[in-house]
Amino acid sequence: MEIITSNTFFAHSPNRDGVSHDLVEHLTCVAKLAAQFAGKFGDGDFGYWAGLWHDLGKFHQDFQAYLANPNAKRGPDHSSAGAVLAAKCFEPLAFLISGHHGGLPSRVDLKLRLCEKSKTPQISQALGLAHRAITTIEPENSLESKLPQFLRVISKKANEQGELMQRLELFLRMVFSTLVDADFLDTERHFHPERSELRGKWPGLDKLWRRFEADQEKFSKQEQTPLNEIRQEIYQTCVQAAQHSPGIFSLTVPTGGGKTRSGLAFALRHALLHGFDRVIVAIPYTSIIEQTADVYRDIFGDDFVLEHHSAVMAEQDLTDPLSQEEVWPRLASQNWDARIVVTTTVQLFESLFANKPGRCRKLHNIARSVLILDEVQTLPPELLIPTLDVLQELVDHYLVSLILCTATPPALQDSAYLKGLRNMPVEIVPEPARYFAALKRVRYELLSKGEPWTWERVAVEMQDTNQCLTVVNTKVDALRLLDALNDVEAFHLSTLLCGAHRRDVLKEVRQRLKAGETCRLVSTQVVEAGVDVDFPIVLRAVGPLDRIVQAAGRCNREGHLKAGRVIVFWPADGSTPSGTYKTGMETALSLLSDPTADLHDPNLYRTYFELLYQAVDLDKKGIQNLRQALDYPEVAQRFRLIEDDTVPVVVRPNKYRHEVDSLLSILRREAEVPRWTLRRLQPYIVNARSRFISDYDKQGLLQPIAPGLWEWLGGYDSIRGLVVANRDPAELVI
Repeated sequence: MEIITSNTFFAHSPNRDGVSHDLVEHLTCVAKLAAQFAGKFGDGDFGYWAGLWHDLGKFHQDFQAYLANPNAKRGPDHSSAGAVLAAKCFEPLAFLISGHHGGLPSRVDLKLRLCEKSKTPQISQALGLAHRAITTIEPENSLESKLPQFLRVISKKANEQGELMQRLELFLRMVFSTLVDADFLDTERHFHPERSELRGKWPGLDKLWRRFEADQEKFSKQEQTPLNEIRQEIYQTCVQAAQHSPGIFSLTVPTGGGKTRSGLAFALRHALLHGFDRVIVAIPYTSIIEQTADVYRDIFGDDFVLEHHSAVMAEQDLTDPLSQEEVWPRLASQNWDARIVVTTTVQLFESLFANKPGRCRKLHNIARSVLILDEVQTLPPELLIPTLDVLQELVDHYLVSLILCTATPPALQDSAYLKGLRNMPVEIVPEPARYFAALKRVRYELLSKGEPWTWERVAVEMQDTNQCLTVVNTKVDALRLLDALNDVEAFHLSTLLCGAHRRDVLKEVRQRLKAGETCRLVSTQVVEAGVDVDFPIVLRAVGPLDRIVQAAGRCNREGHLKAGRVIVFWPADGSTPSGTYKTGMETALSLLSDPTADLHDPNLYRTYFELLYQAVDLDKKGIQNLRQALDYPEVAQRFRLIEDDTVPVVVRPNKYRHEVDSLLSILRREAEVPRWTLRRLQPYIVNARSRFISDYDKQGLLQPIAPGLWEWLGGYDSIRGLVVANRDPAELVI
């Protein structure tokens, strides 16, 4: 393809060396890089043309004049020209080009924009100049003929047409990712070549596997207890199973069975054997992410594990002074260009349904990866159909192997009530029920509904033992139990505590448990699903079945006792979250009313989820219809794993008061908010319900410190976290 280079037109202003960025060079580099990225899933042509067309509007004299004016604030529209040309050649690519800065538009908005812009003289002038500068600016053959087979029209049936549009919706978002990343990278190469040099310096998966094997050797020297023998057996089974052809897998291992290491062993070995680029691990809670990332760092070292979530970094924040060691994870977090990525399910799925460039940029690097979904039972049922549809698409068309990890396996395959995964996942560890029987470390005591416990009764039970965990359903219940317990040395975990405070509590709890010291912990569900603590007795307020079993996973975790005690009780005046949580609780009660129900049998969990999914709207937000309509902004708005009715509020734990005050003083002093200060404030934030902000502001308990960010002026207790005099703080904090 012949490109005529011109020194007349520029894409960007001069860099620090005074060199302007040649426009044709920029378009060509972005086109080739996007084609390379899209080529991983067989669609390089679409990446190429999107890259070549994305900045054609910059050929216009108005944009060139803007670049020459150092005082100019906002440049003229430069994406519409390429979008108009794309609409002529292959209309779907117009979504990508028109949205490469502001975000993928809806189909309706795109059509209105194209209709308006195609009539303006600026567009025709820009395209005329572009045609003279670039010899081959349009494809010789129809791009439609290049579409992969899974996007070809096969049937006129409405349901199959709908499925085709859903596949197209994801395909365009994936190609959009290649365009956005290529554009960012080439622009970075112009303005910050030193950052560009730091990218992509990762070891091969073969080197990481050798490190993993060497680290695993230390476990062969451990005392050969029954528990360690089972863990080693599960590990070896996972390594051998890695030879399976790519697809969807299930790793169903009881709590304490070594799922974290064994799952990574399968993923890493599977990726190495099948030529994948990376392993991505998505985990529901930041407390577990930090725990898991620490395990991985112990194996591979700090330089080879990218931990990407809100508690450790803000995306694309490179404004504060950083060492080289700090820069590379920040760079890699922008596009997940790393061998091992540990992230949240929120970050993963809200990116897969996003429309903004920053969120979508990483998506092409999910292709050709092994994706581990840890604690998969926590996927929100109301979003299950679109979530599973996209996961199936990734496996079918984007060279992804999917691993569903859990101790309480949900029923995610196709059924009469769920359009889910098409085939039953392959069990990495066959016949998992035998391990649940072998690792039975607790005895469940299910109390009768006719014998409800007051909080005072629960407190007595806790006081009768030196080490005890009680998990309740709401923050209100946790505070009531703390009142009844009246123990100044008791610990508390809930979202009333900021992230840094919760991490400190968990650290102290673990130290006390290990030392055999007194340790009584009252918690909401934040302690469940993977948090590594080990109590001899756990009390759990009756709730959804998977939550009960996950709470039991915090009891006798290491098998030091013959059997730990898990007491499931009815709170006399307990509260229950509404919605799916309440439905799950009712479903659990129905199953547990059968005296033969065995909480150690994984088949019971599948039955529970089958019943739960029949009682819940599995596409409550109507995501699939919006995807079929190619309404990208509305899909992104509605697909929220955590309801988006909150605002961040900065609190001051005593231990961190000086640091928080220093950061807040910077925010107040600077006219433009430095992003690095927001990143560093993240561990000291609680999420407050938007509808109460005005009320609390009027009472003098809150004040704004930056757009969308508030400072808490009320109390903050070393045990309870955020407190409000004469009001329930749980109404404010989500």
